[in-house]
Amino acid sequence: MHYTIQIFETADGFAARNDPERQAAYWGGTMAYLQALKDGGVFVSGAGLQPPATATTLRRVKGELVLHDGPVADTKEMLGGYFVVDVPDLDAALKWAARFPDRPGIVVEVRPNLPRD
Repeated sequence: MHYTIQIFETADGFAARNDPERQAAYWGGTMAYLQALKDGGVFVSGAGLQPPATATTLRRVKGELVLHDGPVADTKEMLGGYFVVDVPDLDAALKWAARFPDRPGIVVEVRPNLPRD
C-alpha cells in the first residue's frame, strides 16, 4: 500500500536550505533519508517544494475562480516536501517516517494514499 510522508517545516527550516552555514547539514540529512528509503526498497516518489511564498492558491467564490498569492493557510509549519512509500501497513509507514532527520520545527505527517484502480 502507498503512504505519503509529508514533511512540514518552519520558515527557519526553509531558510536553512540556502544558508551556507546550515545548508550541508540540512541537505545531508534529507538525502541520507532518501537513500535509506531507496535502499529499503520502499521509495515510490517524492519532491521537495519551493517556499510557501511561491505558492498560488485557487478558490471558487460564488462560482468564480479567485487566485491568491501564497499558501492555503498562514501557519508556523508549512509543507516542505513529501515522500511516497510502498509498505505493507501503517505501522511500517510510521517506522519509515520516524527515521526522517530530527530538526527544530519539523513535523511529519503520514497518510494512506487512495487506492489505485
